[in-house]
Amino acid sequence: MDTKLTLSFNKEVVEKAKKYAAANNISLSRLIEHLLIQVTTKTYKSLEDYPLADWVGMVAEGEIEYKKSKPSRKSSKDDFFSSKK
Repeated sequence: MDTKLTLSFNKEVVEKAKKYAAANNISLSRLIEHLLIQVTTKTYKSLEDYPLADWVGMVAEGEIEYKKSKPSRKSSKDDFFSSKK
């Protein structure tokens, strides 16, 4: 059963990924699904170990940049108070 998922990517990366998928006769959704399967079926020590890093390197220009979201205020508060114990 398929589940709908909304993702945000750099426009140039998306265009290159679409071309890559088309050249390999696969939809962009199935390509991303394949990459997620690869990532979740093995144990990796860091983000750089993911096969995804190689793929992003092929379709993107420049260095790979991983963005982490800012911790929530509640999370920061909980971390602060738990460190005081």
